[in-house]
Amino acid sequence: MEEQRQRRDTPTVAPGIDDDEVLNEKATEEEIERGDYTKVVTLAWDEVEPSEP
Repeated sequence: MEEQRQRRDTPTVAPGIDDDEVLNEKATEEEIERGDYTKVVTLAWDEVEPSEP
């Protein structure tokens, strides 16, 4: 049962959704009131000088 709980609480990426425009769209007030929204976090790797292999 603990494994199911952990899996449910683990963040995931929705398959087929990789469009920045869609992910950056704000939820409407109605969606927020219904709880019908998802928090989206975007990570970007920004390296000033690339590491040598």
